[in-house]
Amino acid sequence: MAKIDVNKELRRAVDTGKVFFGQKQAEKSILKGKAQLVIISGNIPKLEKEKIVANAAVSQVPSIEFDGSGLELGSVCGKPFVVSVMVVVEPGKSAILKAVKKEK
Repeated sequence: MAKIDVNKELRRAVDTGKVFFGQKQAEKSILKGKAQLVIISGNIPKLEKEKIVANAAVSQVPSIEFDGSGLELGSVCGKPFVVSVMVVVEPGKSAILKAVKKEK
């Protein structure tokens, strides 16, 4: 079976599904139980990262750290701005949730 390209699936989730960008939106989605996956950029401040990861763990939402910076994460998502945190609410046609489960 072919390895799933996480970057492609992230972009597909942005294009066909429902995602939210930003720390406040991420926290709201996690606390409301709507988030299915949390993606955190590699250069987010440690305290903010710990808070988001803790909230996700309490709500049993998987969280992954993106290898690149917020600027690179924004670029992968096709956005002209820095994305420090994003939440996948509905993956759409993306296989990102399957890709994350296989990695763990």
